[in-house]
Amino acid sequence: METFKEPIYYQNERLCMKVWQFTNTNPKSRQVAQQWHYHKEVELIIVQEGKLDIRTPDNRYHLSPGEVVLIGSNQLHHSHKPEDEPLVYIVLHVDLQPYFDPAMMMYYRHFSEMVRPLEDLNYMFLENERAKHEIGRIIVNIHAEMMDKTKGYEIAMSMHIKHLLLTLLRHDRRELLQPFGFVDATVMRPILDYVEAHLGEKIDMEDVSRSAGMSYTYFSKFFKKCVGVSFTDYVNRQRIRKAEQLLITKTDIVTDIAAAVGIENMAHFYELFKRYNGCTPKEYVRKLLRVVQ
Repeated sequence: METFKEPIYYQNERLCMKVWQFTNTNPKSRQVAQQWHYHKEVELIIVQEGKLDIRTPDNRYHLSPGEVVLIGSNQLHHSHKPEDEPLVYIVLHVDLQPYFDPAMMMYYRHFSEMVRPLEDLNYMFLENERAKHEIGRIIVNIHAEMMDKTKGYEIAMSMHIKHLLLTLLRHDRRELLQPFGFVDATVMRPILDYVEAHLGEKIDMEDVSRSAGMSYTYFSKFFKKCVGVSFTDYVNRQRIRKAEQLLITKTDIVTDIAAAVGIENMAHFYELFKRYNGCTPKEYVRKLLRVVQ
């Protein structure tokens, strides 16, 4: 079983997105098992004809015509066509970061998945027909704009993405997307990018605070206020998220993976992994293997 980081080639670099309609007429017996994969872009899918199964490590989504699913940034997933009938669906990949203007910044930590994965929002498509229909319609409209490329389509696409995010906010009956204090993305983004780039190394909060132009004490309070968790907790969660991706490669063993995400103490690695996943690394891999069999 392998996993890979799927490159997403944008149709318009300024919009940071790709949207495409796929048609699959192959019978189930001729389907090739898809690998687990991930990408930094958020993914939304609407099925227009036939059926499609989407799997993540913790959930299975059975999509029929009109149904949608949301997959977060760097979320492991794979898809499967479960029946012989033709399958038609639209896939939207979008990097949300360029769409965070000042009006969005109270929700930055949620849509940047600092608090919880965006996958958690899929509940609303099961509980709320209106939300499902509206998100599906937005995906279809984005696809139409990208295909037609009529004058001003870039503006229309940007408006559709904002409409999509607003729809998620307005239909969030479980209040997962609570507004928070203003976050300056020009300050926070370099910090998050630094953490992502140095997960395999020691990350010293004093060095990070200095690069952000803050004192150690102020940075500690600033980060927790913006993100909702301490800097150490955030780094540990990102290390384990990376380990989840590496665990399902063919060649890496657990000790190598722990070292690759900057954790030399194996007892600490196992403790963190179980804290965030409720299982050991071996149990996690076994679960993923069962999914694709």
